[in-house]
Amino acid sequence: MKITRLDIDGLLLIELDVHGDERGFFVERFNLQRFRAEGLPTDFVQDNHSRSRPGVVRGLHYQHTPAQGKLVGVTRGRIFDVVLDIRPNSPTYGQTWSTELSDMNGRLLWIPPGFAHGFAVLGDTPADLFYKVDVPYNPDGEDGILWNDPALAIAWPVENPIVSARDQTMRTLATHERVRRAMAPTDPPDTR
Repeated sequence: MKITRLDIDGLLLIELDVHGDERGFFVERFNLQRFRAEGLPTDFVQDNHSRSRPGVVRGLHYQHTPAQGKLVGVTRGRIFDVVLDIRPNSPTYGQTWSTELSDMNGRLLWIPPGFAHGFAVLGDTPADLFYKVDVPYNPDGEDGILWNDPALAIAWPVENPIVSARDQTMRTLATHERVRRAMAPTDPPDTR
């Protein structure tokens, strides 16, 4: 197992040992003791599995209440995986990072709370995304950023992407930030 701490603080790329031959392959995707020894998150409460057709773009999604971290990997196919730092006080706020995750490259990505996440299915076969989360899913606590926000300049490597109606109507990062600030609690007046 090789762990790379990425340029955006908190993001971890985990490269697993894939043992393959003419019959196929074997890979250990999670081992509590090894993850703990490497300083990786281990307190997962839910496993999720999604399947998407070629050309599908999903995202950029996140959960704010409670804030959710994800350990993401692909068990079939290939995806272009994207994360966006939306932590308000982060020096890398608004920056994206992307990589290819596939069933053959043995890569996992730890996405801590405070990031929006999305992906595009590459190639001509469906992709199965398997991910562990550190807090349960809360449909009332989820939100997202527009997948093709021009300010983010994400070079999605798909032509004619298939995008849900919901994802097509997400806010841009700038609009999202204005709404977040407007909803932030204000300090009470100083009554000393």
